[in-house]
Amino acid sequence: MAANINPTVRKRDLGAELRRLRKASGLTSTQVAERLLVSQPKISRLENGQRAISPRDVRDLCTIYGVTDQQVVDSLMRMAKDSGQQGWWSAYGDLPYSTYIGLETDAVCIHAYEPTVIPGLLQTPAYAHAVIENTIPLVTVDQATTRLRVRLRRQHRIYHPARPLRLCVVLDESVLHRVVGGPDIMREQLEHLNALGAEPHITVQVIPYDVGAHPGLSGQFSILKFADSPDAGVVYLEGSTSHVYLEKRSDLQHYGTTYDRLQALALDADSTRHFIADIIKAHIDAENPPLRGSESTRP
Repeated sequence: MAANINPTVRKRDLGAELRRLRKASGLTSTQVAERLLVSQPKISRLENGQRAISPRDVRDLCTIYGVTDQQVVDSLMRMAKDSGQQGWWSAYGDLPYSTYIGLETDAVCIHAYEPTVIPGLLQTPAYAHAVIENTIPLVTVDQATTRLRVRLRRQHRIYHPARPLRLCVVLDESVLHRVVGGPDIMREQLEHLNALGAEPHITVQVIPYDVGAHPGLSGQFSILKFADSPDAGVVYLEGSTSHVYLEKRSDLQHYGTTYDRLQALALDADSTRHFIADIIKAHIDAENPPLRGSESTRP
Protein backbone atom coordinates (compact mmCIF):
# COMPACT_ATOMS: atom_id res chain seq x y z
CA MET A 1 0.00 0.00 0.00
CA ALA A 2 1.32 3.46 -0.82
CA ALA A 3 2.49 5.27 2.27
CA ASN A 4 0.14 8.20 1.72
CA ILE A 5 -3.02 6.12 1.35
CA ASN A 6 -5.11 5.55 4.45
CA PRO A 7 -7.93 3.11 3.62
CA THR A 8 -10.10 4.31 6.52
CA VAL A 9 -9.94 7.91 5.33
CA ARG A 10 -10.52 6.83 1.72
CA LYS A 11 -13.71 5.03 2.81
CA ARG A 12 -14.91 8.12 4.68
CA ASP A 13 -14.17 10.46 1.77
CA LEU A 14 -15.74 8.11 -0.77
CA GLY A 15 -18.81 7.57 1.41
CA ALA A 16 -19.30 11.32 1.83
CA GLU A 17 -19.11 11.85 -1.93
CA LEU A 18 -21.55 9.02 -2.64
CA ARG A 19 -23.96 10.47 -0.08
CA ARG A 20 -23.69 13.88 -1.77
CA LEU A 21 -24.39 12.36 -5.19
CA ARG A 22 -27.36 10.39 -3.87
CA LYS A 23 -28.93 13.45 -2.32
CA ALA A 24 -28.32 15.44 -5.51
CA SER A 25 -30.18 12.74 -7.43
CA GLY A 26 -33.18 13.07 -5.09
CA LEU A 27 -33.09 9.42 -4.05
CA THR A 28 -33.37 8.05 -0.53
CA SER A 29 -31.02 5.37 0.76
CA THR A 30 -33.97 2.96 0.82
CA GLN A 31 -34.70 3.57 -2.85
CA VAL A 32 -31.04 3.02 -3.75
CA ALA A 33 -30.94 -0.20 -1.73
CA GLU A 34 -34.00 -1.50 -3.56
CA ARG A 35 -32.42 -0.82 -6.96
CA LEU A 36 -29.18 -2.56 -5.99
CA LEU A 37 -31.05 -5.43 -4.27
CA VAL A 38 -29.19 -4.83 -1.00
CA SER A 39 -30.25 -3.77 2.48
CA GLN A 40 -30.69 -0.11 3.43
CA PRO A 41 -28.20 -0.45 6.34
CA LYS A 42 -25.53 -1.47 3.81
CA ILE A 43 -26.01 1.81 1.94
CA SER A 44 -25.82 3.73 5.22
CA ARG A 45 -22.59 1.95 6.21
CA LEU A 46 -21.09 2.70 2.81
CA GLU A 47 -21.95 6.39 3.11
CA ASN A 48 -20.61 6.55 6.68
CA GLY A 49 -17.29 5.03 5.62
CA GLN A 50 -17.81 1.97 7.80
CA ARG A 51 -17.74 -0.52 4.94
CA ALA A 52 -15.52 -0.97 1.91
CA ILE A 53 -17.11 -0.80 -1.53
CA SER A 54 -15.98 -2.39 -4.77
CA PRO A 55 -15.21 -0.29 -7.86
CA ARG A 56 -18.03 -2.17 -9.64
CA ASP A 57 -20.55 -1.08 -6.99
CA VAL A 58 -19.32 2.49 -7.31
CA ARG A 59 -19.87 2.33 -11.06
CA ASP A 60 -23.40 1.01 -10.52
CA LEU A 61 -24.18 3.75 -8.01
CA CYS A 62 -22.91 6.41 -10.41
CA THR A 63 -25.28 5.04 -13.04
CA ILE A 64 -28.20 5.20 -10.59
CA TYR A 65 -27.27 8.75 -9.59
CA GLY A 66 -27.01 9.89 -13.20
CA VAL A 67 -23.29 10.70 -13.12
CA THR A 68 -22.20 11.02 -16.74
CA ASP A 69 -18.73 12.52 -16.33
CA GLN A 70 -16.39 9.55 -16.83
CA GLN A 71 -13.53 11.33 -15.06
CA VAL A 72 -15.67 11.59 -11.93
CA VAL A 73 -16.64 7.93 -12.17
CA ASP A 74 -13.00 6.85 -12.67
CA SER A 75 -11.87 8.97 -9.71
CA LEU A 76 -14.48 7.43 -7.42
CA MET A 77 -13.58 3.94 -8.60
CA ARG A 78 -9.90 4.60 -7.78
CA MET A 79 -10.95 5.71 -4.29
CA ALA A 80 -12.90 2.47 -3.93
CA LYS A 81 -9.82 0.49 -4.91
CA ASP A 82 -7.69 2.40 -2.39
CA SER A 83 -10.26 1.89 0.36
CA GLY A 84 -10.02 -1.86 -0.11
CA GLN A 85 -6.33 -1.89 0.74
CA GLN A 86 -5.07 -2.60 4.24
CA GLY A 87 -3.54 -0.35 6.87
CA TRP A 88 -0.67 -1.40 9.14
CA TRP A 89 -3.16 -2.45 11.82
CA SER A 90 -4.64 -5.18 9.61
CA ALA A 91 -1.57 -7.31 10.35
CA TYR A 92 -2.88 -7.71 13.92
CA GLY A 93 -6.14 -9.36 12.93
CA ASP A 94 -9.73 -8.18 13.26
CA LEU A 95 -9.58 -5.34 15.77
CA PRO A 96 -12.90 -3.90 17.02
CA TYR A 97 -11.48 -0.37 16.91
CA SER A 98 -9.71 -0.52 13.53
CA THR A 99 -11.79 2.37 12.19
CA TYR A 100 -10.57 4.59 15.00
CA ILE A 101 -6.92 3.61 14.41
CA GLY A 102 -7.27 4.61 10.77
CA LEU A 103 -8.68 8.00 11.74
CA GLU A 104 -6.05 8.51 14.43
CA THR A 105 -3.29 7.69 11.94
CA ASP A 106 -4.49 10.40 9.56
CA ALA A 107 -5.43 13.05 12.14
CA VAL A 108 -3.26 16.13 12.58
CA CYS A 109 -4.82 17.12 15.91
CA ILE A 110 -6.71 15.32 18.67
CA HIS A 111 -8.47 16.94 21.62
CA ALA A 112 -9.28 14.28 24.22
CA TYR A 113 -11.01 14.24 27.58
CA GLU A 114 -10.48 11.22 29.82
CA PRO A 115 -12.08 10.77 33.27
CA THR A 116 -10.84 7.26 34.14
CA VAL A 117 -7.41 6.28 32.76
CA ILE A 118 -4.40 7.78 31.00
CA PRO A 119 -5.14 7.91 27.23
CA GLY A 120 -3.60 5.06 25.23
CA LEU A 121 -1.19 7.29 23.29
CA LEU A 122 0.40 8.39 26.57
CA GLN A 123 0.55 5.05 28.38
CA THR A 124 3.72 3.23 29.39
CA PRO A 125 3.91 -0.45 28.35
CA ALA A 126 3.42 -1.67 31.93
CA TYR A 127 0.44 0.64 32.56
CA ALA A 128 -1.11 -0.27 29.19
CA HIS A 129 -0.75 -3.99 29.96
CA ALA A 130 -2.44 -3.53 33.34
CA VAL A 131 -5.32 -1.56 31.78
CA ILE A 132 -5.90 -4.15 29.05
CA GLU A 133 -5.64 -7.11 31.40
CA ASN A 134 -8.03 -5.69 34.00
CA THR A 135 -10.65 -3.87 31.94
CA ILE A 136 -11.49 -6.38 29.18
CA PRO A 137 -13.54 -9.33 30.50
CA LEU A 138 -12.36 -12.80 29.44
CA VAL A 139 -9.40 -11.43 27.46
CA THR A 140 -6.93 -14.18 26.61
CA VAL A 141 -3.17 -13.87 26.94
CA ASP A 142 -2.78 -13.75 23.15
CA GLN A 143 -5.49 -11.10 22.78
CA ALA A 144 -3.94 -8.97 25.52
CA THR A 145 -0.53 -9.26 23.87
CA THR A 146 -1.96 -8.22 20.50
CA ARG A 147 -3.76 -5.23 21.96
CA LEU A 148 -0.63 -4.12 23.78
CA ARG A 149 1.45 -4.33 20.60
CA VAL A 150 -1.15 -2.34 18.69
CA ARG A 151 -1.33 0.31 21.41
CA LEU A 152 2.44 0.75 21.44
CA ARG A 153 2.49 0.86 17.62
CA ARG A 154 -0.16 3.59 17.68
CA GLN A 155 2.14 5.70 19.84
CA HIS A 156 4.53 6.05 16.90
CA ARG A 157 2.07 8.64 15.59
CA ILE A 158 2.99 11.22 18.22
CA TYR A 159 6.68 10.89 17.33
CA HIS A 160 6.28 11.14 13.55
CA PRO A 161 9.37 13.09 12.36
CA ALA A 162 7.56 14.95 9.56
CA ARG A 163 4.17 15.57 11.15
CA PRO A 164 3.95 14.79 14.87
CA LEU A 165 0.39 14.61 16.11
CA ARG A 166 -0.83 17.69 17.97
CA LEU A 167 -2.33 16.12 21.08
CA CYS A 168 -4.25 18.04 23.74
CA VAL A 169 -5.51 16.04 26.71
CA VAL A 170 -7.65 17.02 29.69
CA LEU A 171 -7.75 14.55 32.57
CA ASP A 172 -9.93 14.37 35.62
CA GLU A 173 -7.85 14.29 38.81
CA SER A 174 -9.18 10.81 39.60
CA VAL A 175 -7.05 9.44 36.74
CA LEU A 176 -3.90 10.38 38.67
CA HIS A 177 -4.98 8.73 41.92
CA ARG A 178 -6.27 5.45 40.50
CA VAL A 179 -3.34 3.07 41.06
CA VAL A 180 -3.24 0.90 37.94
CA GLY A 181 -0.87 -2.06 38.06
CA GLY A 182 0.66 -1.18 41.41
CA PRO A 183 2.54 1.79 42.94
CA ASP A 184 5.74 1.35 40.91
CA ILE A 185 3.89 1.16 37.59
CA MET A 186 1.73 4.13 38.52
CA ARG A 187 4.70 6.26 39.52
CA GLU A 188 6.48 5.41 36.26
CA GLN A 189 3.33 6.31 34.33
CA LEU A 190 2.95 9.70 36.00
CA GLU A 191 6.61 10.52 35.40
CA HIS A 192 6.17 9.53 31.75
CA LEU A 193 3.03 11.67 31.52
CA ASN A 194 4.88 14.71 32.85
CA ALA A 195 7.76 14.15 30.44
CA LEU A 196 5.40 13.96 27.45
CA GLY A 197 3.49 17.01 28.68
CA ALA A 198 6.69 19.02 28.30
CA GLU A 199 6.86 18.24 24.57
CA PRO A 200 5.89 21.24 22.38
CA HIS A 201 3.20 19.32 20.46
CA ILE A 202 1.57 17.73 23.53
CA THR A 203 -0.54 19.52 26.13
CA VAL A 204 -1.71 17.81 29.31
CA GLN A 205 -4.11 19.51 31.72
CA VAL A 206 -5.83 18.26 34.86
CA ILE A 207 -9.19 19.25 36.34
CA PRO A 208 -8.78 19.16 40.14
CA TYR A 209 -11.43 17.72 42.42
CA ASP A 210 -12.21 21.12 43.89
CA VAL A 211 -13.67 22.29 40.57
CA GLY A 212 -16.72 20.20 41.45
CA ALA A 213 -19.25 19.22 38.79
CA HIS A 214 -18.18 19.93 35.22
CA PRO A 215 -19.27 19.04 31.64
CA GLY A 216 -16.88 16.08 31.47
CA LEU A 217 -18.84 14.05 33.99
CA SER A 218 -20.87 12.61 31.10
CA GLY A 219 -17.87 10.59 29.93
CA GLN A 220 -14.83 10.22 27.68
CA PHE A 221 -14.63 11.70 24.18
CA SER A 222 -12.06 12.61 21.54
CA ILE A 223 -12.25 15.16 18.73
CA LEU A 224 -10.11 14.35 15.68
CA LYS A 225 -9.17 16.96 13.08
CA PHE A 226 -7.69 16.36 9.63
CA ALA A 227 -5.46 18.44 7.37
CA ASP A 228 -7.77 18.25 4.36
CA SER A 229 -10.89 19.34 6.27
CA PRO A 230 -9.91 21.76 9.10
CA ASP A 231 -13.51 22.91 9.60
CA ALA A 232 -14.84 19.37 9.94
CA GLY A 233 -13.71 16.39 12.01
CA VAL A 234 -14.92 13.35 13.92
CA VAL A 235 -16.03 12.96 17.53
CA TYR A 236 -15.19 9.52 18.90
CA LEU A 237 -17.09 8.01 21.84
CA GLU A 238 -15.67 4.74 23.15
CA GLY A 239 -17.97 2.07 24.56
CA SER A 240 -17.50 -1.37 26.07
CA THR A 241 -18.93 -3.25 23.10
CA SER A 242 -19.35 -0.59 20.40
CA HIS A 243 -17.95 2.77 19.38
CA VAL A 244 -19.71 5.88 18.07
CA TYR A 245 -18.40 8.29 15.43
CA LEU A 246 -20.14 11.66 15.12
CA GLU A 247 -19.57 13.97 12.16
CA LYS A 248 -22.58 16.32 12.16
CA ARG A 249 -21.65 19.98 12.52
CA SER A 250 -23.96 20.31 15.52
CA ASP A 251 -22.19 17.42 17.29
CA LEU A 252 -18.76 18.85 16.55
CA GLN A 253 -19.86 22.23 17.88
CA HIS A 254 -21.30 20.68 21.03
CA TYR A 255 -18.20 18.67 21.87
CA GLY A 256 -15.90 21.48 20.78
CA THR A 257 -17.63 23.86 23.19
CA THR A 258 -17.53 21.20 25.92
CA TYR A 259 -13.79 20.70 25.43
CA ASP A 260 -13.15 24.46 25.52
CA ARG A 261 -15.03 24.62 28.81
CA LEU A 262 -13.02 21.72 30.27
CA GLN A 263 -9.75 23.36 29.24
CA ALA A 264 -10.82 26.60 30.91
CA LEU A 265 -11.65 24.76 34.15
CA ALA A 266 -8.41 22.75 34.14
CA LEU A 267 -5.03 23.81 35.47
CA ASP A 268 -2.74 25.19 32.78
CA ALA A 269 0.06 22.98 31.45
CA ASP A 270 2.78 24.28 33.81
CA SER A 271 0.54 24.08 36.88
CA THR A 272 -0.50 20.57 35.82
CA ARG A 273 3.11 19.38 35.76
CA HIS A 274 3.65 20.69 39.30
CA PHE A 275 0.36 19.12 40.37
CA ILE A 276 1.38 15.73 38.96
CA ALA A 277 4.84 16.02 40.55
CA ASP A 278 3.19 16.47 43.96
CA ILE A 279 1.08 13.35 43.40
CA ILE A 280 4.20 11.39 42.37
CA LYS A 281 5.81 12.47 45.64
CA ALA A 282 2.71 11.39 47.56
CA HIS A 283 2.92 7.95 45.92
CA ILE A 284 6.59 7.68 46.92
CA ASP A 285 5.85 8.74 50.50
CA ALA A 286 3.04 6.18 50.70
CA GLU A 287 5.42 3.44 49.58
CA ASN A 288 8.11 4.46 52.06
CA PRO A 289 6.50 5.33 55.39
CA PRO A 290 8.90 6.41 58.15
CA LEU A 291 10.16 3.61 60.39
CA ARG A 292 8.66 3.39 63.84
CA GLY A 293 10.77 5.24 66.31
CA SER A 294 12.48 7.33 63.65
CA GLU A 295 10.36 10.36 64.43
CA SER A 296 11.98 12.83 66.82
CA THR A 297 10.44 12.72 70.28
CA ARG A 298 10.79 15.06 73.19
CA PRO A 299 12.58 13.62 76.25
